[in-house]
Amino acid sequence: MEEERSKVISESDRHNPEENRSIETSLEKMTKEEVLETFRGLKETADREHDLYLRSMAEVENIKKRVAKEKEEWVKYANENLVKSILPFMDNLDKAVTHARDGKSLDALREGVELTLKGLKDSLGKSGVQEVEAAGAAFDPHYHEAVYEKEDDHAPVGTVIQELQKGYTLHGRLIRPAMVVVSKGPAKGEKREEIPR
Repeated sequence: MEEERSKVISESDRHNPEENRSIETSLEKMTKEEVLETFRGLKETADREHDLYLRSMAEVENIKKRVAKEKEEWVKYANENLVKSILPFMDNLDKAVTHARDGKSLDALREGVELTLKGLKDSLGKSGVQEVEAAGAAFDPHYHEAVYEKEDDHAPVGTVIQELQKGYTLHGRLIRPAMVVVSKGPAKGEKREEIPR
C-alpha cells in the first residue's frame, strides 16, 4: 500500500512538486480514522450537492411544464376580449331576424342591420382590424386578389373597378386579400390609359 501511494505521489510530482510534497506530508501524518472521516465528509458534501442538482433539475422541469400550460391557456383564450365585443352584435342580428319574421317594416330592419354592421366594424377596428382599400385603387398583388379582368372605358388599366369581397389587415398584417375585378382598359380599338406605378 505504501508503495502504491508513493507511486501515485511520484507520478503527480512531475506536475506540481511543491503541492504534492505538502499532500504527501499531510497523508503521512493522518491516521486511518482521519482519512476515513475526511472521506465521509467529502462524500456527504458530494451527496448534498448531487441532491441539490437533482432538485434544481426537477424545478426546471416543473417551470417548463408550468410555462407550457400557461402558454396553452393564453393561446386558448387570447381572443376572449374580441369575442366578448362581438357578442352584442350577434344579439342584434338575432333580433333583426326575429323582427323580419314578424313582418315588421323592412326600413327599420335595414337600419338596424346597418347600425349593427357599423358597430361591428368599430369594435374590430379597436382590435386592430382594418379594411383593405380596393375600389378605385391601383391593383396591388400584396393586398388584392384579381378574380378576373374586365374592359372599362372609364378606368385605366390596372385599376380595381369592383370589389367582390372585402379584404382585411390585422395590425397591418394582411389576413385576407380583397377579391377584386381589375380594369383591362377601354374596349378594343379605343385608346388605353395606363396607371402610373
